[in-house]
Amino acid sequence: MLSLLCCIGEIMEKFITSFKAAFYLNFIKGAKWKWLVKGLGVTLQIALVAVIIGTVLGAVTAIIRLSYEQNGKKVFGFPGFMLKVGNALCKFYVTVIRGTPVIVQLLIMFFVIMASSKNGQLVATLTFGINSGAYVSEIFRSGFLSVDNGQFEAGRSLGLSYMQTMVKVIMPQAVRTIIPTLCNEFITLLKETSVAGYVAVTDLTRAGDLIRGSTMSAFMPLFAVALIYLALVVILTKLVGVIEKKLKN
Repeated sequence: MLSLLCCIGEIMEKFITSFKAAFYLNFIKGAKWKWLVKGLGVTLQIALVAVIIGTVLGAVTAIIRLSYEQNGKKVFGFPGFMLKVGNALCKFYVTVIRGTPVIVQLLIMFFVIMASSKNGQLVATLTFGINSGAYVSEIFRSGFLSVDNGQFEAGRSLGLSYMQTMVKVIMPQAVRTIIPTLCNEFITLLKETSVAGYVAVTDLTRAGDLIRGSTMSAFMPLFAVALIYLALVVILTKLVGVIEKKLKN
């Protein structure tokens, strides 16, 4: 029994020694931990700006599609034609974006559409924003449709215009459904930005890969990146839970 304990102690001592050496090599030597901090900052910047772009784009897309579905047959002439064209473009946009991988969209944006630009972070932000907009539009659309149609008719009967009814009557009621789902979309978007390194953006994942290439040690830097993403998702998930409770109350 004593020999077994001694053997276990020796194994633990060797493990701790090797762990300290690997930690020093991957993070302390050359201040490589700063690479992860800078990469985390880039990741958060891309995700925050992209979710703003996606929210605006998604809201506009959802309103155009709902306007056509509810008023398309009642609007004639040039406004009706424009509404029909806008609805067709929005449906095409949602179908294409949701039907193709985000990494393919990122590469097309970087190497084809914005090939003259060398700003990978800008390209990544726009790509993720456009991608998120397609999903956010369905979030807004489902949130609006969750409100009873009688509320919309009541607003119009009081003399409110279509937009006034949407903003003053429908939107406040739809917010309870939209906001929690929108927060979950931000969490998903945050993880999707991990492919930004394909267009020469030194985000969190790319920073971990650079450390791996520098030290020829894969476990420590990649495991650290995974832990950082996990911590961010756990924190954001807790915040979403708090928001949901407040909205229910």
